[in-house]
Amino acid sequence: MAHHLDAERVNSGRLSTAEIDATTPHSSRVYDYWLGGKDNFAADRKLADRIAGFLPIMPAKVRVNRAFLGRAVHYLAEVEGIRQFLDIGAGLPTARNTHEVAQEIAPDARVLYVDNDPMVVTHARALMDGPGPGPTGFVLADLRDPNSILRHRSFTATLDITEPVGVLMLAVLMHVDSWEHSYGAVSKLIRQLPPGSCLAVTHLTADFDPAGVARLVAASQQQGTTVMARTRREVEEFFAGLELIPPGVVPVTSWRPDGKVSAEDKLAGTYSFAGVGCKPN
Repeated sequence: MAHHLDAERVNSGRLSTAEIDATTPHSSRVYDYWLGGKDNFAADRKLADRIAGFLPIMPAKVRVNRAFLGRAVHYLAEVEGIRQFLDIGAGLPTARNTHEVAQEIAPDARVLYVDNDPMVVTHARALMDGPGPGPTGFVLADLRDPNSILRHRSFTATLDITEPVGVLMLAVLMHVDSWEHSYGAVSKLIRQLPPGSCLAVTHLTADFDPAGVARLVAASQQQGTTVMARTRREVEEFFAGLELIPPGVVPVTSWRPDGKVSAEDKLAGTYSFAGVGCKPN
């Protein structure tokens, strides 16, 4: 049985109670639990179990979202020739992280991870301590404040914005409810990047199960975690000014599948839209 985080581990010196609120669920730790990880608190597990109680497909939804990351990074590196990535809302490290996928194709690929959960810092540092041919960095920052990313010293130390960047925003925009902090933030980030840069997005939708997703949103909001669903048209709007890569914005398992999709994964895929768009030259 996996050993989960508790007060002893937090107070061991590896994590700071001043930085981490163990009483409020955080999306990165809820996802970690659904993926079978051990870096989560009782509050995270409580919310995850409550949601999975009425939406049993949620662990599969998180799994297929993670699989999309691999396909998207592989496509951007191999087909679009992207050699540096900005992974916003990266979450806790698990199998097949962005730098691992990218560096299989381009060993010198640069990756900058961004997350607003202080607990991710400890794991990111451990991740970056390992050997790796390409530079890898981490920024503790929030998508809702693009300047906290763009002006961070690790941004310019890791990425060269005179060259195209692959921006990943997977299952993160669903936690931002205002126009300014979602569409406005995406637009500001993309404006700072050169032509040839690309954006990959996955986003929760209620298009296929309005009642079930409404319960997910309500349960999350009650625990202090912002979650909102958007329609296909609303997800497409994140790609304004970009050229959508075929097949466009589609259920996550329908975006360039690399093999046969099981019935469970196909159902799980209907709970999120996915798309990739590139900035024209």
